[in-house]
Amino acid sequence: MNKIKQVLSLKEKIGYGVGDTASCLYFQTFQMFLMYFYTDTFGISAATVGTMFLVTRIWDTFNDPIMGMITDRTNTKYGKFRPWILWTILPYVITGVVLFYTPNLSLTGKIIYAYITYTLVTMAYTAINIPYGALLGVMSSNPDQRTQLSSFRFLGAFTGNIIIQGTLIYLVTFYGKGNDRVGYPLAMATFALVAAGLWLFTFFSTKERILPPKDQQNKVWQDLKDLTKNRPWLVLCMMGVLTLVWVSIRNGAMMYYFNYYVGDEAKAAPFMVVGTIFSLAGVASTTFIARFLKGKRRAFIILSALNAGLTAVFFIAKPTDFGIMYTSHILGSFVGGPLMPLTWSMFADTADYAEWKFGRRATGLIFSAGTFSQKMGWTVGGAIAGWVLAAFHYQANVIQTEETLIGIRLMMSIFPAIGSLLVVFASLFYNLSEKKLETIEHELIERRKKTGTDS
Repeated sequence: MNKIKQVLSLKEKIGYGVGDTASCLYFQTFQMFLMYFYTDTFGISAATVGTMFLVTRIWDTFNDPIMGMITDRTNTKYGKFRPWILWTILPYVITGVVLFYTPNLSLTGKIIYAYITYTLVTMAYTAINIPYGALLGVMSSNPDQRTQLSSFRFLGAFTGNIIIQGTLIYLVTFYGKGNDRVGYPLAMATFALVAAGLWLFTFFSTKERILPPKDQQNKVWQDLKDLTKNRPWLVLCMMGVLTLVWVSIRNGAMMYYFNYYVGDEAKAAPFMVVGTIFSLAGVASTTFIARFLKGKRRAFIILSALNAGLTAVFFIAKPTDFGIMYTSHILGSFVGGPLMPLTWSMFADTADYAEWKFGRRATGLIFSAGTFSQKMGWTVGGAIAGWVLAAFHYQANVIQTEETLIGIRLMMSIFPAIGSLLVVFASLFYNLSEKKLETIEHELIERRKKTGTDS
């Protein structure tokens, strides 16, 4: 297998990328609007939401490796991972809509409803997103192609982000005509139908090419044992946890910041869209930046450090200092854009490392466990966001105290900056250099030629 044969078509790269557009039509809504929906529309407290996120996401987090092991043991004419995309579209669509329905129940009834529907939607998200993420690891064995695939994936992701950030508030208003309890589920139904079409395109336009070694026995305990000895994967998991902690805290504060500190929640939409546009520019530059900075690890460290400084600056902005807000947000979004493409490309590299080191390949488990780490960060970050709001005495739909506003500002600036610096520290321990990856790729190509596991 040579590198020329491994060059994927533009259609396949786009097909893979739009899968994350479909994914982010849900994930971005959860990140940016779900806590705000629960406190200001659904009618439960910030502390209750924070605790619910912690409890439900613990199951969601541990559900990921289970799904990864299931996909590794799936064998169909379509491959191991693609069929799961097709099978889980319908539950994905339905659960996303019922999540944003507000039933006429008592406070206790609403809390129970929120726990149940949020658990169901995260399970549906896991069932479709884990195999989608793992698909990157079996479409090509070429690290450069993987970086490009990862870039297309996050171009798709940020496109989904722009759609949500730029239209959700207005769709809720349009459908609800002043009643957000009507507007939210109808807006989500619109996004759900779009997501279904995009997932179908991903299924039909992609192909799985890399198979596990023919003599590999699927032993769960051995797969898990290999993970514990996979140092670069362990480090990436820690990086994933820390990254999603600070991202969740900042995103969770966004609507509160504009509604109560700036004084106009409608200004959040253009602010988020502009940031995402520059994140897209950063994503599009990922391959160039990784080459210019001489490797994924080095690029990740430098970009994370820059992002920490630019995020911290946000704290000094006054409610009318849009110049500071936008400058900090634009530059921070650009340097932060490549971080997730780099992360998922590095996860694919750790799957190759595991096959090279241990003679076994568990792509689904590698990627699901990577998602596990990020969801753990999402879990912790989401819970912290709710608890911080409660600690600073946030009350929904009232004029906030100075103490509460300081807490919201800290969530938009200093707290995420500290998290980003912790990511820098963790990434110092990642030990897959570009030279080592080249050696691994060449040796695995030779092995696969002999066993016929690269198509």
